Amino acid sequence: METESLNRKNSSRKSSIVNGNGDASAKLTNGDADGGDGGGGGEVTLKAKMSLLNGCTVIVGSIIGSGIFVSPTGVLMYTGSVNLALIVWVVSGLFSMVGAYCYAELGTMITKSGADYAYIMETFGPFMAFIRLWIECMIVRPCSQAIVALTFSTYVLKPFFPDCTPPEDAARLLAVCCILVLTLINCWDVKWATAVQDIFTYAKLLALFIIIATGIYQLYLGNVQYFTFENTDTKVTSLALSFYSGLFAYNGWNYLNFIIEELKDPVKNLPRAIAISCTLVTIVYVMANVSFYTILSPDEVLGSSAVAVTYAERAFGMLAWTIPVFVALSTFGAVNGILLTSSRLFYAGANEGQMPEILTMIQIQRFTPTPAVLAMALLSMLYLTVSDIFALINYVGFATWLSIGVAVLCLPWLRWAQPNLPRPIRVPMVFPIVYLIATMFVTVVPMYASPVETGYGILMILSSIPVYLLFIAWKNKPIWFQKTMGGLTQALQKLMMVVRPKATSK
Repeated sequence: METESLNRKNSSRKSSIVNGNGDASAKLTNGDADGGDGGGGGEVTLKAKMSLLNGCTVIVGSIIGSGIFVSPTGVLMYTGSVNLALIVWVVSGLFSMVGAYCYAELGTMITKSGADYAYIMETFGPFMAFIRLWIECMIVRPCSQAIVALTFSTYVLKPFFPDCTPPEDAARLLAVCCILVLTLINCWDVKWATAVQDIFTYAKLLALFIIIATGIYQLYLGNVQYFTFENTDTKVTSLALSFYSGLFAYNGWNYLNFIIEELKDPVKNLPRAIAISCTLVTIVYVMANVSFYTILSPDEVLGSSAVAVTYAERAFGMLAWTIPVFVALSTFGAVNGILLTSSRLFYAGANEGQMPEILTMIQIQRFTPTPAVLAMALLSMLYLTVSDIFALINYVGFATWLSIGVAVLCLPWLRWAQPNLPRPIRVPMVFPIVYLIATMFVTVVPMYASPVETGYGILMILSSIPVYLLFIAWKNKPIWFQKTMGGLTQALQKLMMVVRPKATSK
């Protein structure tokens, strides 16, 4: 078979896959210096090389993306007042930290790759695990990428349309160009992709620190007139929708769990990385929002499609162009980060036989996960048919927090069902209980408040059922079906020159 021939030709080569963060890639090598056999024919394995500092940068780099530049408008839209909006930002940070600590126990108890996908597989079986995989690969990742790409295009175009919102078609077209350029980079060389990620991570941190520094100066000058509870929206439904925008900005706190097998001494370093990173991000987010409201009124924030640009115009005068440049760089890097990390989940699903084989393969010359990157890019561009960023955030929010809530449910369930499992980290039971109650609040209430978006979200989730029944549960498929799928896989494999690396799991 030509497929096998391709695999044999590539068996002695190094393969490179992407780890679960936006900052670096994990090389899979044939017996490297760290624990390999020293030869070229060793088992392909992942090495625990990440320090506490590396773990912190994974979480911080994964969380801070476009959310802080998009979500201030969304949070204020539903809270009505600045003070309540700031409270939502603080509570969202605490909510994320509680969830991360629940994941710390799960991650050190179930050490397989795939994070919550692996936890649900272990606890509730393959059907529920596939639904989680489907939500992440078909909704959360591509939809998040579409949001970030639209944010990038909005900030790039805003200086050309200072008095109005940039045209939707222009924003979508530029977002498509952004995705296509980064798809090319990620398909060409993982080193290029990680270099882009490192550079643009510094850009977004610099932009936030500049905004916070100027905000502190404005506080020193006494600009606190907008920090009130005036016009607070007291409806429970509005509060729940405000958390969608707030929590979207914190999305990514669970990414370190995707690569826990690469973290040195995870029992010590995982909870420390969570505490340091979530605290730092919460402080940065709250202070950035405080800075916005020292100069901008609530009406100005609600009327702005690019809050940081409006802030820069008021705070920096002639140098106002610097902030949209930094924000555009930040969001460009965030799009790259999603492409860079997505293949990890494909590998985890493939190890359980729940993903198409072609999506697990690596290009034999470039050593990049080309099929996974292309699939993610195509899905993201499909979501760009919707140009309303906040509608997209509602799609992501409902799907994300519903599936993460199921993963957190694994913790009390396993405490009851398998009490003798080794638990190097044991969190107080109040943590998962509080998290699950909050998850019910931010998923059930919006069904009434935003039925269209949540309805689409539910339909996309339910679409996983026929896919599971047809492609996974149905084992005795007809010969013609197997030949058709095998022929399609081989054709795509030849077209992209890709082979499947050796899977690793613990």
